[in-house]
Amino acid sequence: MALPFHPFKPYLLKSLKGYSGEQFSADLIAGITVGVVALPLAMAFAIGSGVKPEAGIFTAIIAGFIISALGGSRVQIGGPAGAFIVIVYGIIAKYGLANLMISTILAGILLFIMGMTRIGSLIRFIPVSIIIGFTNGIAVLIALSQIKDFLGLKVEKMPADFFGMMQALGASLHTVDPATIAVAVSALALIVVWPRLMALVGAPGKLPSGPLRWLTRVPGSILALILATLAVALLHLPVETIASRFGGIPQALPAFALPDFSWDTARNLVAPTITIALLGAIESLLCARVADGMIDDRHDPNQELMAQGVANIVTPFFGGIPATGTIARTTTNVRAGAVSPIAGMVHALTLLAIVLIAAPLAKHVPLAVLAAILMFVAWNMGEWREFAKLRQFSPPYRITLVTTFVLTVVIDLTVAVEVGLVLACLFFIYRISSLTAVEPVQDQSIPAGCQAYRVFGSLFFGSIGKIEALLDAESSQSGEDGAAVMVLDLHHVINVDTTGLDSLDMLRRTLAKRGAHLVLADVGAQPLSLMKRSGFLPALGAENLTADLATALARARQLVPAAAPATSG
Repeated sequence: MALPFHPFKPYLLKSLKGYSGEQFSADLIAGITVGVVALPLAMAFAIGSGVKPEAGIFTAIIAGFIISALGGSRVQIGGPAGAFIVIVYGIIAKYGLANLMISTILAGILLFIMGMTRIGSLIRFIPVSIIIGFTNGIAVLIALSQIKDFLGLKVEKMPADFFGMMQALGASLHTVDPATIAVAVSALALIVVWPRLMALVGAPGKLPSGPLRWLTRVPGSILALILATLAVALLHLPVETIASRFGGIPQALPAFALPDFSWDTARNLVAPTITIALLGAIESLLCARVADGMIDDRHDPNQELMAQGVANIVTPFFGGIPATGTIARTTTNVRAGAVSPIAGMVHALTLLAIVLIAAPLAKHVPLAVLAAILMFVAWNMGEWREFAKLRQFSPPYRITLVTTFVLTVVIDLTVAVEVGLVLACLFFIYRISSLTAVEPVQDQSIPAGCQAYRVFGSLFFGSIGKIEALLDAESSQSGEDGAAVMVLDLHHVINVDTTGLDSLDMLRRTLAKRGAHLVLADVGAQPLSLMKRSGFLPALGAENLTADLATALARARQLVPAAAPATSG
């Protein structure tokens, strides 16, 4: 029998059927727009991650092209993402850049396997409280990591952990640089105000003509990057630039290079590999779901994971960093009019053209403006309103969200997600067990010497206390004090697991020890299947398994001496 592997069918193949010149024009414009928007983000994400700016650009070019060409979404844009900044920086600080490359390749293999084995469909089951918790936590860490370049602080090496980061920032506050702050604050203000200003200018009846019409389409981050770079170059402001820290950006793609791999090293990279794969899967599929809502379409989550896997396997061989789906660039792609994955491929080629033509100009870009861009990304990334609305939600939701958030900031994402999932599972078990109930049946037809109960909900390991209460009551009774027959109506039981069945069998044996009987009524398909497979049914006796409560009570009258009907408590 063949394993149910997911077929490798990129969305691009479907999009090319009936593809027209008009659609290509739309994709071309969208792709160029996204490519321009992606340039400062790619550099900022790379620098924030602790690598050279070209690593982010190379990732956006190579991974962006692969994800669009092989992915399962029509408009998803892949590349370096803000969510990876803290993760990548921490991995480099602890394991080194070479091991980051190995971790990324291994994570790519894991992502491909997840998609091939259809695990992508399960990612959506992660509770929203956990996603909001770690997303907001990562946003806080991104903002903290950019304070150094935003204020121009003289910090030799920024620690990767929260407390070390806070200590380093506090110790260097006396080195604040006014020129850097001026550039950063001005850039951030322009990035924030520009879209609102252009929305007012472009309102119905106020649509500008000529050059101003084109200006309304320029993203605030690009305008801030250009103006800040010109200001620094023309005014000779003493601020740190890409050239002063990194020496500029090469005017070509890097050559293929094999990382130094060994199994001894790989064994130590399990945690970072899982972290990259987990975050990449969650981010890409969340992004694809957002895109689906914007274009009224459905992505293929498993194909998307396979594409993400291929991208993360290939990119490190060319000096790239982890890549995933990116919400900001995908949203820009949709709003720019993209109709197929061709737009994402054009976005990658646009970045390649910029590198080959204008790379020398990038050396003048001040790091303060990139820090401002990341500050803005961090603010937009977080769902801060959820904290204000916490009182509207249940205590389990609040506890899970806040715990995940705090652990993401203070410890790391992997621990935060693990603890969040454990809490979510425990609260789910508690919730389902609280919905399980055992109630006495009030019916005049119940014969004397018989007790009848209705069971509601799910009989599983978290709710067997409800059956154990009956078991304890029977254990405390003996001789004529106990009922001769106990009837359980299981019509409203939706599920029974092996622990729940064991508790029923224990109840049966407790009754049998004093010559009493257990009769079950109206057992559903799932519980009945488990009873047959486990051998419980023969022990119970087929005659003690009835179709409904009335038949069960008739069976009870056969098992107890004839007596006047009496109600059961």
